[in-house]
Amino acid sequence: MNYRVLPAAPSRRTFLRSAAAGSVLFPGIVQQLLADGGDPLAPREPHFPAKARNVIFLFMTGGVSHVDTFDPKPELTKQHGAEIKADHPEIKNRPGYERIFLKRPQWEFKPHGQCGTEVSTLFPHVAERVDDIALIRSMHTSHSNHYNATLGMHTGSFAFSRPSIGSWVTYGLGTLNRNLPGFVVIAPAQTYAGTQVYANDFLPGAYQGTLVVPGAEPIANVRPRVPTDRQQLELAALQELNTEHLAARSNDPQLAARLRTFETAFGMQMAVPDAFDFTKETAATLESYGLSLDQKSGFGWQCLAARRLIERGVRFVELIDVGSSNNWDAHGDMMTHVPLAKNVDQPIAALIQDLKLRGMFDETLIVWTTEFGRTPFNNTADAKGREHHPWAFSSWLAGAGVKRGYVHGTTDEIGLRAADNPVHVRDFHATILRLMGFDHERLTYRHAGLDYRLTGVEGAKVVKEILA
Repeated sequence: MNYRVLPAAPSRRTFLRSAAAGSVLFPGIVQQLLADGGDPLAPREPHFPAKARNVIFLFMTGGVSHVDTFDPKPELTKQHGAEIKADHPEIKNRPGYERIFLKRPQWEFKPHGQCGTEVSTLFPHVAERVDDIALIRSMHTSHSNHYNATLGMHTGSFAFSRPSIGSWVTYGLGTLNRNLPGFVVIAPAQTYAGTQVYANDFLPGAYQGTLVVPGAEPIANVRPRVPTDRQQLELAALQELNTEHLAARSNDPQLAARLRTFETAFGMQMAVPDAFDFTKETAATLESYGLSLDQKSGFGWQCLAARRLIERGVRFVELIDVGSSNNWDAHGDMMTHVPLAKNVDQPIAALIQDLKLRGMFDETLIVWTTEFGRTPFNNTADAKGREHHPWAFSSWLAGAGVKRGYVHGTTDEIGLRAADNPVHVRDFHATILRLMGFDHERLTYRHAGLDYRLTGVEGAKVVKEILA
């Protein structure tokens, strides 16, 4: 007698995978299935009341020169070409730096706004918004390599992978829209340290960043691969199986959280295309960002997308202006700052104004930063570029809870070191968390027997002077 071998009945896991494959939405959906119990993305209250509900984090890859943008140094201009002593180990031990010479700023600085903050001609549009900004001129960091400094600016760790600041904020606050990720990164290319800048690391997978790449399809595979009626039948079957499975396991909250991710995936099919549909914007709005109606890329596109995402409840949106192969790393020629500044200047100013017009500025925290500055010197007096400089750089904050038209800290007369009120990257993080309503020492996660936090244990402090 001949026997026909029947295929084994599909397991529940196989069926779930098959149904989910109809809408493979974004990196992190699989990890999200493994999130901790309960609803990991449910909205939560911070430690104390805060005005900021969300963050737009603007990261300028490569090291923006502070002495050419936001930190005027007339003395550096006066002493241009003067030789200074290379007495710091990081300078003395660097090949080619047996002798160093001061290099003047290549752009003119002028006071702007009622506050009179000086900004260089590289940022004419942002200069018009200085009355809305708290500028920190005394930033410093712990590493002079791009990879380490970029990792540190995003995770607080300069040597090892740790959760991103966006992951920490989402972990602390949850999300306001379950049809969209809580943490989104919009970037045309990866920056230094790659995906680690938006990774969740040891935090549950629900808190990792979702990458959006500007273009015709910002989030890949968001449109369903099967007809809607068939997908609804599959989801109905899933719901029935899931309900039985959950009931048999005492309504395990961790399992319930896993099952809710299918609802999120289904919701994203409608929410994501809507979020990136700029045809609903007015011609005046598009023009303010420097956009044409059919444009699908550029920093203006990124800024407008960020506004539309936070408008829809996304907690943390990071914008990376360029990738690691074409950025602010001006070793050879400072003039490469010109097109880079032009790319971001108008969109950033438009974003601030747009948020104000829509009544969103007072609940949104805007962060502008880079990983480190650039040297006020070089190894020859006529060098065109500048090198990596961790001892001083500029960053700024604007929006919810931030003092407006304010400058915090100074560097020395040539911009070599942070002098008055120095702000380390960890202090910067502590301040951002404070504006979001968190005590940075209490926002912790237990991993491998230790309570970890974004700011580590090195003694970070909140920069209270910039709080409104």
